[in-house]
Amino acid sequence: MLEDAGATVTAVETAEEALATLERERPEVLVSALAMPDKGGYWLIGKVRSLPLERGGATPAAALTGFTGPEHRASILRAGFQYHIEKPVTRDNLSGIVALLALKAPPPPSV
Repeated sequence: MLEDAGATVTAVETAEEALATLERERPEVLVSALAMPDKGGYWLIGKVRSLPLERGGATPAAALTGFTGPEHRASILRAGFQYHIEKPVTRDNLSGIVALLALKAPPPPSV
């Protein structure tokens, strides 16, 4: 959906791969499932938020999940995500949230 909307997407299968990719590629936005093999989205966002800014610690992030309701939303936001995206999601909703998060992305580090 995001590629159809013009975004460059890097897909990975695990939270560990996502963390390594984030540090290497420094994306403008992170969209993560909560349920992944081994470690999940909560582990991932905790690791991301513990990174220094220059390594991606302030990367805007959204959790994409089938967990709905205010208690799940509150837990997701407390963990460090800026958005809770409930499945099923429409292309317009997903691309709109990613676009909003991209506006909040910190500037790239100075060289």
